[in-house]
Amino acid sequence: MFDWIQHIADWFVYELLGLRVGQHLAEALNFFIYDTTKILLLLFVVVFFMGIVNSYFPIDKVKNYLSRNKLYGLEYLIASLFGVVTPFCSCSSVPLFIGFVRGGIPLGVTFAFLITSPLVNEVAIGLFVGLFGLKTTIIYVISGVLLGSVSGVILQKLKLEVYLTPWVKEVLANAQRDQEVFQAENQTFKKRIPIIWAEVVKILKGVLPYVLVGIAIGGLMHGYIPEGFFEKYMDKDNLFAVPIATILAVPMYSNASGILPVVQVLVAKGIPLGTAIAFMMAVVGLSLPEAMLLKKVMSLKLIAIFFGVVTLCIILSGYLFNSLL
Repeated sequence: MFDWIQHIADWFVYELLGLRVGQHLAEALNFFIYDTTKILLLLFVVVFFMGIVNSYFPIDKVKNYLSRNKLYGLEYLIASLFGVVTPFCSCSSVPLFIGFVRGGIPLGVTFAFLITSPLVNEVAIGLFVGLFGLKTTIIYVISGVLLGSVSGVILQKLKLEVYLTPWVKEVLANAQRDQEVFQAENQTFKKRIPIIWAEVVKILKGVLPYVLVGIAIGGLMHGYIPEGFFEKYMDKDNLFAVPIATILAVPMYSNASGILPVVQVLVAKGIPLGTAIAFMMAVVGLSLPEAMLLKKVMSLKLIAIFFGVVTLCIILSGYLFNSLL
């Protein structure tokens, strides 16, 4: 989907600047250009689309329907399944997270998507089948969807909306105000566009510094942290290998397809599959760059709670994988 962005990044780094493939600076800069462009493009599309949706469908009605109707947890499962079909890394999922919050989707349901989207997607599933077989892939996909759904339910029960930043509350208030204007004046689609566009520009300006800093951190990690740096902490004889691998993975940053070859190497070296998969889940589902981007929409306390709940669920999944496989 984003191959054209990768071609631009490759041309800029390797042809225009003349840096070498495999050079630390080249890899970091290539990653920064690619991810920054991709995330800003996603953010623009999602916020603009949600602006159109919000102009026709009242936010309160969407929120009330999902909050009050007894869907028996299906809303969390649906959000997780939607995450499966959206092949984004953790940072790329943040624009959709912002769009969902702006659209009045309950926070726990939005978290379910944010967790599952980087973990499970069609590319990762295809690679997983080839590397580890169908049985392991099925278990991984089910565990990834359940991880997102269960974490979403837990986070919703904690009623964490109060820990959203004032910026998010202002965005929600503006969306509600604009929607009331649209309804009161019965404006045509053409007349709604300037108002929607103004809100998109405002949101992009607010998020841009966080995107740049977050992806810069991710680029440095991608370019300079050796792939085998953490292997010595994942020995099969270490009872605490799963939580150690999970916690140490958070500073790293990659998508599922990028980290799977590393997981294969770890397993080939004798590291238990559950420990390696927990490491992969933490790399793609939690990262410092993601936390930096989320800082614009969440308080530090909410980010800590979110990371804590997901980390606990990943650790439990790792031990479960080791017992099953």
